[in-house]
Amino acid sequence: MQPRNMSMSGVVDLAAVKAAGEAKAKAEQARAEAARTGGAGAVSPAALVIDVDEAGFERDVLQRSAEVPVVIDFWAEWCEPCKQLGPLLERLAVEYNGRFLLAKVDVDANQMLMQQFGIQGIPAVFAVVAGQALPLFQGAAPEAQIRETLDQLIQVGEERFGLTGIVVDPDAGAPGAAPAEAPAGPYDALLEAAASALDANDFGGAIQAYKNVLVDDPGNPEAKLGLAQAELLGRVQSLDPQAVRKEAADNPGDVDAQIAAADLDLVGGHVEDAFGRLVEAVRRTAGDDRNTARLRLLELFEVIGPEDPRVTAARTALARVLF
Repeated sequence: MQPRNMSMSGVVDLAAVKAAGEAKAKAEQARAEAARTGGAGAVSPAALVIDVDEAGFERDVLQRSAEVPVVIDFWAEWCEPCKQLGPLLERLAVEYNGRFLLAKVDVDANQMLMQQFGIQGIPAVFAVVAGQALPLFQGAAPEAQIRETLDQLIQVGEERFGLTGIVVDPDAGAPGAAPAEAPAGPYDALLEAAASALDANDFGGAIQAYKNVLVDDPGNPEAKLGLAQAELLGRVQSLDPQAVRKEAADNPGDVDAQIAAADLDLVGGHVEDAFGRLVEAVRRTAGDDRNTARLRLLELFEVIGPEDPRVTAARTALARVLF
């Protein structure tokens, strides 16, 4: 069986990625910070390859795809090409060190999943990114082509959705391994000053203080969260809420109007409304306008935090309108 559907160029070309370099750097910084602090939630290399069935598909694949691209290997014991491809994908999953998660599905035991993905033959390899399924290839394929496809998949996850992958700790799960302790940060005084400025509505001062921390420690999670909050509050402090909401209602295609209204939604505690407004703006627009709305949505994700289920749901909705 010859491999097909190998190229992901169609996925990459669906929208302009104006800030690709910045987004990729941001993802790299997040991974580096997680590793530096002992890797909260770090997994062992063995946990990068998992067996998945129909009962656990939503938890193990769909939900996990909000933090890392999930590659699905549909296989069967009787399939000879599967016996060649499977070990190769498992080796690459470990080598890529948490950039993607490999989920293995035995089609004989999970016929419904095979039907839902429309699989006509195996081995068949798909990916799920932020809840959206993408066909990668079917049949055996050369390692070089598989690596190229994986690199493109990871790039899409980083640049479109800020997916930073899984932190891998070689000692995680080892018998007798002591949990890593996060080192004390040297920025306590600066962070306290920034928080005080934020409490005093000195948003400019808070923004500068958080940026001072990030100059030396780009992945500092407290500074990143504080900066996102300070920038949001600084943007809305001079807005006239009534005028902004009227402008957004009268001009649904005006990206700037929708962004301003989304900022107000979030500050007012209407998180789902803010996310939904920007997802809709992405759906309605193209080019620079679409990318502007997408980037603001990613910024608002930072304010709420990646673990919040509302962020996970919004990432999935964003994937649906982008792909």
